[in-house]
Amino acid sequence: MPLMQPTVLLRDGRALAVLAVPLVLTQLAQVALTTTDTVMMGLLSTRDLAAGGLALVIFNQLRTMGVGLVTSVGNRIAAAAARAETAGGDTARGGEEIRGIVRASVAVATLAGLAGAAVMLLVGHALTGLGQEAAVAARARTMLLALAPGLLPCLWFQAVRQFTVGMRRPQALLRITLASVAVNAGLNWLLIHGTWGLPELGLPGIGVATSVVHLLSFLALYASARRDTVLAPLLSLNALGADRAGVRELVRLGVPIAATYGSEAGFFSVTALMAGSFGSTALAAHTAVNQLVYIVFQVAVGLSHAASINVSRELALGRPDAARRIKNTALACGAAVMTVVALVYVAFPRLVLRPFLDAGGADGGEAAAIATRLLLVVAVLQFFDCAQNIGVGLLRGLDDTRSGFRITLVGYWAVGLPAAWLLAYAADLATLGVWLGLLAGLATTAVLLLRRYGSGLRAHAGATGREAVAVTQRAGGPAE
Repeated sequence: MPLMQPTVLLRDGRALAVLAVPLVLTQLAQVALTTTDTVMMGLLSTRDLAAGGLALVIFNQLRTMGVGLVTSVGNRIAAAAARAETAGGDTARGGEEIRGIVRASVAVATLAGLAGAAVMLLVGHALTGLGQEAAVAARARTMLLALAPGLLPCLWFQAVRQFTVGMRRPQALLRITLASVAVNAGLNWLLIHGTWGLPELGLPGIGVATSVVHLLSFLALYASARRDTVLAPLLSLNALGADRAGVRELVRLGVPIAATYGSEAGFFSVTALMAGSFGSTALAAHTAVNQLVYIVFQVAVGLSHAASINVSRELALGRPDAARRIKNTALACGAAVMTVVALVYVAFPRLVLRPFLDAGGADGGEAAAIATRLLLVVAVLQFFDCAQNIGVGLLRGLDDTRSGFRITLVGYWAVGLPAAWLLAYAADLATLGVWLGLLAGLATTAVLLLRRYGSGLRAHAGATGREAVAVTQRAGGPAE
């Protein structure tokens, strides 16, 4: 494929940025919630950081899978809105289709939130059997108990979020998420230390604060959408009134996405358990570096969602060439950001690790030394992490949600996990080997996903061309 001309790249980059920038900033603000949690865990103790970080990994595993179940909502709404435009502005028909999608998404989010909370509690009781230190496992269980109630409003928030993104009106997301960061930090402090008459909860106080913030964020986003004259007529949260066919369609598309997200999150969760097997110091270093990766990953998430929505829209409007350019634009934007971040990691490792690890402490110095070595691997890893997330989004724009899951099984579990085990245990590289295995798995996944998007887009364009010829022939026109 020829390289894009600079003028075309800039033009497409600006078009992508209209949706991507608010989403990236929202993602970064949202990850500030877990970053604040992680920093405050580190202020308690290295053991609390290890336990709390492990609990957050489990919470994020289930949250990510729940989000995957409703992620296709944005694509379906974007396509429905585009079809309404091309049908001469049939807003009544398009509006009813969009309302049905929203109701189905709330129903799916509710079921996923309840099931995920139950699983979270069960996993908490199995941590000791999974090789974690007894003291760390006990602390992690209390944290999971506090986090579990927050999963339901978290997924409700995601359902409404996908609705606003699909309608290309995500602006309120950033304001709400920024406010939630400040509220979360304040609640963390109050509940950890028992200020203003509140109970002194310590580590579990961070989990309680996070659950409360998820509820407040959902209520704020819903209220904002109700005040929007475009969104309000289309917003329906009546999950009981959801059409079963609509729910089944969301589940059909969402299960492979959830499995894909779960495959990736599970890959990271298993490697966190592997890091924990080398002791609490290694787990603390792993947690700190993983949080940095998670922060930067939000750029990829924002680009992935924006590219995915734009692909759905362009294909609904019959413009496959524009959908092809979206891939190159998103990858170029992602690579530019990752290059800057990699340079910062290499040049200033102590600076980026300082918020998470106290290098002057007894265990903190050793954890900081381990984390510094890991940053060299992460500087390369994040390029592939960004590319594979964009690839998943591009395939979602094609309504191809199954290929992503199959490819992650190969990349993460058939390549990455065996490589992590061999390098960590057989080659005796410990936590460094774990992260080298992560690098191998993400690189393999990225290459396979982007290749699949290219072949899938060619197949889609060919099918569209054949359909156009058939329509022309039925109408009595020349078939070219």
